[in-house]
Amino acid sequence: MELRNYLHIALLTAISLVLFLVEGLIPLPFIAPGAKLGLANIVTVYALYTLGPRSCLFIILLRTGLASFFGGGPTIFLFSLAGGLLSLTVMTALKQPARFSIMGVSAAGGFCHHLGQLIVAAFAAETLNIFRYLPILGTCGLITGLLIGWLAAKIQRQF
Repeated sequence: MELRNYLHIALLTAISLVLFLVEGLIPLPFIAPGAKLGLANIVTVYALYTLGPRSCLFIILLRTGLASFFGGGPTIFLFSLAGGLLSLTVMTALKQPARFSIMGVSAAGGFCHHLGQLIVAAFAAETLNIFRYLPILGTCGLITGLLIGWLAAKIQRQF
C-alpha cells in the first residue's frame, strides 16, 4: 500500500470514530437494547466501495479499537468487532457479483452486524435465548442499513 492509501484510511478512520462518538451522545428510544443508527458504518460502506475490503477491514479494526479506548472498554470492543467483521464479510460477498445495490449490501450488513453481536452475547450469557431479539434488532439493522447505504451512495457520487 502506498502513503496516499494510508492517509485515506487514517482520514476515514477519524471520520468514522467521530461519528461513533457523536452517535453515543444521541439518546435513542429504541425497542431493543443495543440498537443504534450505526452512523460510523457510512464510512464502512463508502470504504468498501471505494477502497476495497482490505482497507475497509483496517478501518473497522482501527475504529473499533479506538472507540473502545475512548468510550467503551473490552465489552464494546468484542461486540463491535464481531458485528463489524461479520457485516464486512457478508457485504464483501454480496458486493462481488454486483447483483445487489449499495443499499441492499448495506442493509444486509446492518442485519449481520446485529447478528454478530447476538452471537457474542449468546456465548457471554451461555444461552441461545438471546436470539429472541433477532427479529427486532434485525429489522432495525435492515432499516438503518438502507439509510446508511443511501447516504454512502450519495457521498460516493460526490467524490
